[in-house]
Parts: sequence; C-alpha cells; structure tokens
Amino acid sequence: MPKVKLYNVAGQETGEIELNDSVFGVEYNEAVIHQAVVRQMANERLGTHATLTRGLVRGGGKKPWKQKGTGRARVGSIRSPLWVGGGTVFGPTPRSHAKNMPRKARQLAVKSALSEKLRANELVVLDAINFEAPKTKEVVKLLSAFHAEGKALIVDGGEAVNNTVLSARNIPGVKAYAANGINIYDIVNCDKLFLTQEAAKKIEEVLA
Repeated sequence: MPKVKLYNVAGQETGEIELNDSVFGVEYNEAVIHQAVVRQMANERLGTHATLTRGLVRGGGKKPWKQKGTGRARVGSIRSPLWVGGGTVFGPTPRSHAKNMPRKARQLAVKSALSEKLRANELVVLDAINFEAPKTKEVVKLLSAFHAEGKALIVDGGEAVNNTVLSARNIPGVKAYAANGINIYDIVNCDKLFLTQEAAKKIEEVLA
C-alpha cells in the first residue's frame, strides 16, 4: 500500500497514512477516463435545443396564389423552408444526450484518475478540516500553505463539511464537497486535489 504524508491545514506534516493500493495504486487508463469524462459532460446537457419546422412556424395556412395561370412558381405555403421566415429543415430537436457506461468502468476511471494524481504529486491528504464557521479566508490560507495557485478540489468527509463547502464557493477555480460527491471530471480538471483522512477512507470503502 502506498504511504503518503499527512498534513494539517497549515501545511505542516503531522504523520503518514497508508492508502489502499486497489484505489490509489491503479494503472493509468486513459481510454476509460476519457469515456467517463465524455459521459459525465453529455449527461449534464439539457437537450432542450429546438428549431421551428414548417409545421410550427406561425402563418402559412392559406395558399398565396392559385396553382396555375399566374406564371409564377407553384407555392402551397409562405412558410416553406425555401422562403424567408419559413421553417427550418433538419434542425435540432429536443432529445436526451445521456450516455451509458458500466458501473465498474466508471469506478475504474475514478480509481485510475486518483492514482495518477498521487503519482503526479497533485494529491494532498489532510488530517482534518474543522472550520468553526464558513470563512473564505480559511480556504485561502489552506491553498496558500500548499502553493495551490490553479484549480483546486477539496473533498471533505468530516462533520463540518458544510462549512468547508460554504467557505470555498466564492473562490474562482476552487470546488469543495463531501466525499460522496466526488466525480471523474472534477478530479481530472483540478490542478491540486485535497482529501481529508476521513474522505479518503470513505472513498476506499466504496471503490476498494
């Protein structure tokens, strides 16, 4: 099992922790990670895009002129797609963009991404985050202690997780939530991943 250093919110080393090898020691699988990210982004699409076909455009109920004898082209409706203001041909219609993926494959993607974060030294394990009240400056101190300047993801498994979430929500590029909300896109998209000791245990219980 891989051993990693344990830190407090001030950036001071407080000990070591053993992580489960079946979760944090998985071989990098780019294909599965890509498939999982595409699935998550597709499932977040609303699919409410729509255009008006000739049957939905207002007007065009009366034939503009008679069929024969005018010398003009025969026309049945002024809302034909050939006319300005007419309907749209083959435009987008409301549909679901949802993609399916086996549960084990989704879990493999998360484990592979977590393992790669550990190998790239982009994973920090904290002993605990116990903010007494929601304060943005506490998260700013945490990030500065570890020189986290880019996108950061904080996953907390303690009782004060709500204070952690509220403290981080106003900082651009920073996300925070409970351990049960971890997902493949946020793991891949962040530059620094912070896990509390309790959150790491909960993740291992689900994925191991």
